[in-house]
Amino acid sequence: MNELEYSRTFEKNAMEAAIKITMVGILGVWTYDIVKPFIMPIIWGIIIAVAVEPFIAKCTEFAGGRRKLIAILFTLLVIVALIVPVVKLSTSSYDALVPMIKNIQEKNLVIPPPPARIESWPIVGSYISKIWMDASSNIGSVLKQFAPQLKIAAGYLLGSVGGGVKAVFMFIISVVIASALLTSSEKWVAVIDRIMRRFAGDRGPEMTALSTSTIRGVMLGVVGVAIIQSVASAIGMLIAGIPVAGLWAVLVLVCAVIQLPPILILGPVAAWYFTVADTTPATIFLVYSMIVSSSDGILKPILMGRGVDIPMLVILIGALGGMMLSGIIGLFIGAVIVAISYTLFLAWVQEGDTSDLLKNEKAE
Repeated sequence: MNELEYSRTFEKNAMEAAIKITMVGILGVWTYDIVKPFIMPIIWGIIIAVAVEPFIAKCTEFAGGRRKLIAILFTLLVIVALIVPVVKLSTSSYDALVPMIKNIQEKNLVIPPPPARIESWPIVGSYISKIWMDASSNIGSVLKQFAPQLKIAAGYLLGSVGGGVKAVFMFIISVVIASALLTSSEKWVAVIDRIMRRFAGDRGPEMTALSTSTIRGVMLGVVGVAIIQSVASAIGMLIAGIPVAGLWAVLVLVCAVIQLPPILILGPVAAWYFTVADTTPATIFLVYSMIVSSSDGILKPILMGRGVDIPMLVILIGALGGMMLSGIIGLFIGAVIVAISYTLFLAWVQEGDTSDLLKNEKAE
């Protein structure tokens, strides 16, 4: 082959390669745009499926191997368990807010004077007592005084409600995806195993096992504990008759996921409850709140089992970053994804240390 023929062949191959790469790129971008709305539910569905697989496997044994039936029942139970509390808490919050808003609009809202003991509170007691006293005598002037702050708070609250509704809908889709994965888990495990072997070679199965244990540990030890604390908080507030219990329960859930103590939310609620209730029920609620807030110290070792010990800062960065990226549902997915990445990175670093140690021993 002479130089001219070689040049033409090279140009032809280069043109064909450029066209193929361009077509593959266009196809990839197009596919990404189509599946983009479902990326987070798919990831969340995979995480849920991995987390509950041992439970589904045990239930399948009791059901005589009818795995599809168990997966469908699991989906229905999770959806009902999600929708019923959401509807209940939303109804209680709506019932508490609507009469209050109506009374404010009609100027019929009656606020009792503040108890005398509030003024004795350190730092903020006198300020709160003064604002409360002004509101009890002329609520309109107080609302006008804090109108800018109230508008910001109302906008944030409405945005949170909208994000919460979207998160519930996305979570339902994720549960359905998880159910589809669970019905044929062996096939999907084989697919993931092949994919991991393509990326990590012989270490693929090890990486898969490490990712699986991390997902289960974080889901149970972080997200699971957060849900338990949120539900327990909601039950206590509903029994106590605290208004807008649903909102406080969601804030407790957020605090628990980002590894902050729920008492940051329950403490002020308990302090307010002391001003409107008798001392005995208020004290009981305060003690109950402290138990709920500190229950993670007992629940995490039980639920995590052999799970990976993830530093609080890693969970915090993942949860907050995920929430900024994808809203409420990102709060959970971010914590899990960053925890998995952290664990895999540590495993890689430890493998390097072990390899260097073996090399040094052989050299000696």
